[in-house]
Amino acid sequence: MLNPISKSIEVPCDQEHAFTVFVNEVTTWWPLAKNSVSAMGGEVAKKVVIEPKKGGEVYEIGHDDTHHTWGSVTRFDPHKHLTLDWHIGLPADNASEVDVQFIAIDSKKTRVELTHSRWEAFGDKAETMRNGYDQGWVGVFEEAFKNACDK
Repeated sequence: MLNPISKSIEVPCDQEHAFTVFVNEVTTWWPLAKNSVSAMGGEVAKKVVIEPKKGGEVYEIGHDDTHHTWGSVTRFDPHKHLTLDWHIGLPADNASEVDVQFIAIDSKKTRVELTHSRWEAFGDKAETMRNGYDQGWVGVFEEAFKNACDK
């Protein structure tokens, strides 16, 4: 069994704003040219959507308007906690889990903790997928999302 990936950042905004940026403004900060189904084919995706509700879909609108399902929302606790079944470009049976918690430090700072787990869903590709995501979350979460909260 592979250990989960755990990333933790501190962002210079309140808990509500950090959550809103992560969920409702994802297209503004997600690196669409590098981390998307479209990017796998050398194109830039048009947008990413996280439907803000339990059971909501996570998806990409590709460069050619193709709808690519990335996962679904399994926990939605506004401003505090979001959990996703995550399977970009793969069938839903191959879903890992991305859990994101937003913890208020004070009125101007929030700690955001991302845990990516359930690697066994990828079968014999589990270690390769984990290693790729460990690096990928640096650019997506620790850099792009954090920078979006800095604005």
